[in-house]
Amino acid sequence: MNEAIIDRIEWDKIYVSNHLQPFKDVKIWHTTGEQYGVVNWDWNLTGTHHNPGIQKADLEEFIDQVDIVILSRGMNRVLQTPTETIDYIVRKGKGLFWLETREAVDKYNELVRFGLNVGALIHSTC
Repeated sequence: MNEAIIDRIEWDKIYVSNHLQPFKDVKIWHTTGEQYGVVNWDWNLTGTHHNPGIQKADLEEFIDQVDIVILSRGMNRVLQTPTETIDYIVRKGKGLFWLETREAVDKYNELVRFGLNVGALIHSTC
């Protein structure tokens, strides 16, 4: 099965299966059709900052392909998510988890192993 699993995470590094270099922040998704994506999450592209936090535009690459969205709050729960982003996910009819980074990684890997359509935004610091 082709899948994108997060092998491990440490401060400032996210190690994803089949990728040689770690990511600082990553957008990662998996669908039951054995399709997956892994891309660097560049906050500069969407104006994301710790506050106000994750933007709707950060989700565009995978939101329509998944049933569940996982948003990382950061290692120390500093990364915010504005109500507008949460409302957007809910209006799209997606399940949502908003978790501390290590918990978000565990939940993402668990749901992939269950074969669910899931996407995550993972932040490796703060």
